[in-house]
Amino acid sequence: MDAPPLLVRDPGAPVPEEPVPEEPLPAPRPAASGTTFGVEEEFHLVDPESLALAPSPALTAAALRQELGLRLHAEITTTQLETASGVCSTLDELRTELSETRAAAAAAAAAAGVRLLPASTHPFDGWQQQVLSPAPRYEEMVQRWGALALRQDICGCHVHVGVPDLDTAVAVMDRARPYLPLLLAMTGSSPFHDGVDTGYDSYRTLWWARWPNTGIPEYLGSAERFSEVVAGMVTSGVVADGSHLYWDVRPSYHLPTLEFRLADVCTDVDDAVLHAALVRSLVRVLAARAETDLLPVPRPRPELLRAARWRAARNGIGGELFDPVLGTLVDARQAVDRLLGELEGDLCDRGEWDDVGELVQQLFSRGTSATRQRRTWLRTGDRRAVAAEIVREGTPGGP
Repeated sequence: MDAPPLLVRDPGAPVPEEPVPEEPLPAPRPAASGTTFGVEEEFHLVDPESLALAPSPALTAAALRQELGLRLHAEITTTQLETASGVCSTLDELRTELSETRAAAAAAAAAAGVRLLPASTHPFDGWQQQVLSPAPRYEEMVQRWGALALRQDICGCHVHVGVPDLDTAVAVMDRARPYLPLLLAMTGSSPFHDGVDTGYDSYRTLWWARWPNTGIPEYLGSAERFSEVVAGMVTSGVVADGSHLYWDVRPSYHLPTLEFRLADVCTDVDDAVLHAALVRSLVRVLAARAETDLLPVPRPRPELLRAARWRAARNGIGGELFDPVLGTLVDARQAVDRLLGELEGDLCDRGEWDDVGELVQQLFSRGTSATRQRRTWLRTGDRRAVAAEIVREGTPGGP
C-alpha cells in the first residue's frame, strides 16, 4: 500500500495561534435536598399453589450474577427478592417505577416457578422454611450475628432521598427522629409471625429490634460525630462498616442520599408512594429548617422514642399514638393531620398536595395492609386466603 502523502503547511498561510487553555468548568452544585428520591422493596417468594414460603436458589443465583438487571437483587435468604427503583423526581415517576419493578420481579419469579408476596411477614410460615443465600456478604453476616441473621424472615421498604452532603444528612436525621414512629404507623403489613396473630400492625419492628444496630438513632449533632460513632461501632465488632447500620434512618453508605428504613413493605403500590412522598417532603422541610437554624432541634429521650415506636408498631393508625416530644397520646388521624400541616407549604409548592391528600384519605378508608389482612383472616379463618389476598393486591397477575 502507498504511504500517505506528507501534510505540508502553505508558507503563505497565517500561522495559527497557540490555543489558549480553557478555564476548568466549576464543579456542579449538588442538587437541593429532596430533588430526587427512590425506593427499595423486599418481597417474600411463595409457592404459587400452597402460597408457602418457597426457596428459589436458581432465582437467587441469577440475581447474584446480576442476570436479572440492575433493578432486581438477591437478599439474605433464597425466599426473598429485592427491587430498586430508578432515581425519580415526581410522584408519577415513582409510581411508574414501582409498578414496573414489581412487574419485572413478578415475571422473574414466575419464570423460576414462584410468586411475590409483598408484606413484611408471611401469614403462616417462618424462618424455619428459609435457606441462606450463598454469597460471602450473607455468610459473613451469620458469622457476625449468628442466629439473628439466620432468622431474618422479615422484609422492609427503604426510601432514599437525595441530599447534597453528609452535614445535611445528619442535620435532617437529627430532626426527623420524632416523626419516624408516625411514618411507621402508616405502613404496617406484618400482623402475623410464625403463624400467630401477634396483635401488632408491624411485628417486623419488634422482630427487627432484637438486633444491636437497629432502631431510632440518638441525636448526633454533626457529621464528625456521626463518623466517630460509626468508627466506634466498627471497632466494637457490631458492624463491619457503614453498610451494616440498620437504623430507621441513616446516611446511605454508597449513595448521596438519606435513607429511611423504618417502613414495612407496603402491599399496595399507592401506600408505598404515599410513604415515599411524606418522607421526601419531610426531608425538604427539615433541611430548610436546618439551614435557617431558627427552631431548636427536638431531642426527646431515647426511652420515649422507643415507646412511640412500640405504640406505632402495636396500633398502626387504628388507635392512639404517643407523641415523644409532648409526652401525650394523640389520635392517629390527628397526628397525621398535624404532620400534613407541617408539610402543606412544601407539598403545595411542588404540586403534590392533592395527590398526598387523596392517598391519605384512601389509607384511612381501607386501613393498612395489616388491617386488611386481619379482616380476611376473621372472615375466612384461613391464612392461605390471607396470603392469596396479599399476592393478589400487591403483584401483577396475582392468584
